[in-house]
Amino acid sequence: MSLPRRLLAEFVGTALLVTVVVGSGIMAQTLSPGDVGLQLLENSTATVFGLGVLIVVLGPVSGAHFNPVVSAADWWYLRQGGAGSRIGDLAAYAVAQILGGIGGAILANLMFDKPAISWSTHERAAPHLWLGEVVATAGLVLVIFCLVRAGRAAVAPVAVASYIGAAYWFTSSTSFANPAVTIGRAFSDTFAGIAPESLPGFIAAQMVGGVVGLLLVRGLFGRVETIVQEPVVPHAAGPGS
Repeated sequence: MSLPRRLLAEFVGTALLVTVVVGSGIMAQTLSPGDVGLQLLENSTATVFGLGVLIVVLGPVSGAHFNPVVSAADWWYLRQGGAGSRIGDLAAYAVAQILGGIGGAILANLMFDKPAISWSTHERAAPHLWLGEVVATAGLVLVIFCLVRAGRAAVAPVAVASYIGAAYWFTSSTSFANPAVTIGRAFSDTFAGIAPESLPGFIAAQMVGGVVGLLLVRGLFGRVETIVQEPVVPHAAGPGS
């Protein structure tokens, strides 16, 4: 696939993922007012199904990263395996993902008759939440690249969506685990939102988590010698290929 097509897939995929996250959060607030536990259940269930479908549909085009941390890990993986690397492609993926995340939040706001942009006031700035993001992101990278190293990337849609659904509940931060999604969620003052001033801490924690995840994969499987399969699902080309 050409780079423009891959970028379109990453933009659309990230946009729809954020639309699912924010939109289902708004719907959960409407259907279950006052019951935060039920709202989280509704929000996480929609995210699991939505993410799984998006990976299956768009994975063959771009690899279905929808996440700058995953794209950076993919770049590192390809580089370590001798497949070459183009930092420009990685930067382009990140821009497409971030713009998609913002667009997805705006779309969700408009669908529910809210202002297109309403900055979130939901502050999420505390060490225990940052630790939750490190754990969530490290686990995500671990799941993806352990599957890749084992030659089982074809089951990534189920495994990745299931992990994110579980991490909604076992991490203190409810598992954002994605800088593009995190930025997008700042544009909606709803259940799934995050205040703009909380972004730096979350994104820094996610980057740390990505490094931790890659170190764990290397500890389990050793150094990459040759490329077996490309994350998240096999596709024609990815950042750096």
